[in-house]
Amino acid sequence: MVKEIQLRIKLQEETKANILEMKAAEWLSISRKDITSVKVLRKSIDARKPQIFFNYKVAVYIKEPAPEQSEYQFNYQDVSNKPEIHIVGFGPAGMYAALRCIELGYKPVVLERGKNVQDRRRDLRQINQFHNVNEDSNYCFGEGGAGTYSDGKLYTRSLKRGDVRRIFENLVYHGATEQILVDAHPHIGTNKLPKIIAKIRENIIHYGGEVHFESRVVDIITKNNKLQAIQLQDGRELSAKALILATGHSARDIYELLDKKEIALQAKSFAMGVRVEHPQHIIDGIQYHCDGKRHELLPAAAYGWVEQVRERGVYSFCMCPGGFIVPAATANGEVVVNGMSPSKRNNIFANSGIVVEINAQKDLQKYEQYGALKGLQYQKDLERLAFTSGGRTQTAPAQRLTDFIDGKLSPELNPTSYQPGLKSAPLHSLLPKAIGGRLRKGFAQIGAKMHGYNTNEANVIGVESRTSSPVNIPRKDNLEHPEIKGLFPCGEGGGYAGGIISAAMDGERCAEAAIQNLKG
Repeated sequence: MVKEIQLRIKLQEETKANILEMKAAEWLSISRKDITSVKVLRKSIDARKPQIFFNYKVAVYIKEPAPEQSEYQFNYQDVSNKPEIHIVGFGPAGMYAALRCIELGYKPVVLERGKNVQDRRRDLRQINQFHNVNEDSNYCFGEGGAGTYSDGKLYTRSLKRGDVRRIFENLVYHGATEQILVDAHPHIGTNKLPKIIAKIRENIIHYGGEVHFESRVVDIITKNNKLQAIQLQDGRELSAKALILATGHSARDIYELLDKKEIALQAKSFAMGVRVEHPQHIIDGIQYHCDGKRHELLPAAAYGWVEQVRERGVYSFCMCPGGFIVPAATANGEVVVNGMSPSKRNNIFANSGIVVEINAQKDLQKYEQYGALKGLQYQKDLERLAFTSGGRTQTAPAQRLTDFIDGKLSPELNPTSYQPGLKSAPLHSLLPKAIGGRLRKGFAQIGAKMHGYNTNEANVIGVESRTSSPVNIPRKDNLEHPEIKGLFPCGEGGGYAGGIISAAMDGERCAEAAIQNLKG
């Protein structure tokens, strides 16, 4: 017999031997001897009050053994000589599209503009140390996409778009710890993701798929509104019958290519703002009600908040406890910041994007001349502003949080994890009023709820502009573009995902749709 139950364990009880078995036996009113195993299905922390609890969802096996293998099996097969499906982009959407193709007996041919994870590191060092941005190999482009060096948070609300558990189990199959199957807010860590991603690539190649790095697509060739071929930057032209376009939300050249070819696009609402960095101990103190060092059993505290300011959402995004702020520009002449955390989340800083909703229909009147790319142009302008106000390098403009709220320039800034460095700048006045004004009001509102959040020890750093795509590439119910037969917009770049897991699920769905299309 198997019983699924919920247990609450006090922080002080967590270290007791066999505490889950003891609590489960008590809850079920049975003898501990009858319990053969307790399997943790979900674990979360309840720190809303000074008495902190760990909440567990567990499966209790009574007088029967727990299964030794996962119910999920991945039956990959040799597809060396099978029909081809081309995939542009090797982020989560592209990787999972390729894996699903192999499961279903089709050969994925992946074209990735960037480099593999190992070679990509050298280009990241160039950005951090020398402020040189390689437009094809950076924190956004390359093997694994933006997620590789952006923390590896796996939380998703997209529970109706596919089998979330299947995606998690596949990550474990490729080397992730089983802890991601349990944690309420799972996280792999930017130090561990590269090995997992490399393993996925090796598996794709092992079973007959192809992965081509430094292969930038510059044209999509069609005839009578039907996909014919893909042209690469080096001049090669590849015949293609099905193309999964999984290029990510920062592949601006793809949007511009489609717009130039008059292939339907739509402006999409998105969000932009800043990244805020606190000493981690301040966030720990707020969230865990502690004065000083947090309890050794508690991880670096995270937070999330949302406020409404003048009919727009102001909210935290991609919060990175114990993390780093990194330069996420994809071209020289722009400054973009993002956050990441190592697996142990043991850095002394906490950072989070704090962004404002940009309504594509109401907030971009001055950019109407750009049509479907109006949000993209607005994004570009803000990133160029950050570049010039930061000193025309990857040094980022910044301000102390309290100075930002009060509307005054910071005479000096706090220490930071951002390697290219910070320069004091009046972000409160440089940012458009639609963003800066709402941010200041949002901080004031949240400061009244999270006492200690609005501190002079925190920096506001600009700009956080790549939260999601400002462009949507439309598709029909069968996931095919409404105008181009054989073209399947996918993942964050198409406007259909908002993170690693939702992008992976969309990649699988697009692979299934492309295969169905080839079958006729």
